[in-house]
Amino acid sequence: MSELRVCETDGYFEGSECPSCSERAPELLSASRRRQVSKFLSGALRHFPDDVGLTLSTAGWADWEAVVDASLAKYEWLDVEAIDAVVQCDPKGRFETENGRIRAAYGHSVEVSLATKPTSVPETLYHGTSPDAYKAIRTEGLVPMTRQAVHLSGDIEPAREVGRRHANEPVVLAVDATDLQTAGHEVTKRGESVYTTDYVPPTLLCRIE
Repeated sequence: MSELRVCETDGYFEGSECPSCSERAPELLSASRRRQVSKFLSGALRHFPDDVGLTLSTAGWADWEAVVDASLAKYEWLDVEAIDAVVQCDPKGRFETENGRIRAAYGHSVEVSLATKPTSVPETLYHGTSPDAYKAIRTEGLVPMTRQAVHLSGDIEPAREVGRRHANEPVVLAVDATDLQTAGHEVTKRGESVYTTDYVPPTLLCRIE
């Protein structure tokens, strides 16, 4: 993640120059602080809402003002504009907002029921993991583990990035998404490039790295 800035004409943007007007603008949030806020929001909306005083609806929604208050209580250097910028500029579409509320688009370990929409799914999806985890995946397939669903990527590089969280030299698996759906496993797009499903059998996985 890079720093966030705000252009008076075109709004929030990443980097040093506004992509619309090419003007430089004051820094709103440094890259490191942006990462901190993003991780806090993701954790609060996916894993520990109770710990920060949030209440999630059955569909995962939290009151926007309550999330702002929890964030400001966590970081004394934060302000409302910076929180809004983190949410709007998230490169993976981790957050959804509507009518004064916000939720994580995917990745929950707490029990929520996210409404599904008709999704155009690529023929091949990808999953990044560690060599150690791959040993079990070869026989058991991909299971949700601590989350509500299996998370897959629409492209190889995001899958590789996920795998690097667990190992310096990750394993990247290709998933036959067409056969996965034919077998009765619903695939839903969440955010910008994340797809979720309930399970991927080992027969539909192919190691590519």
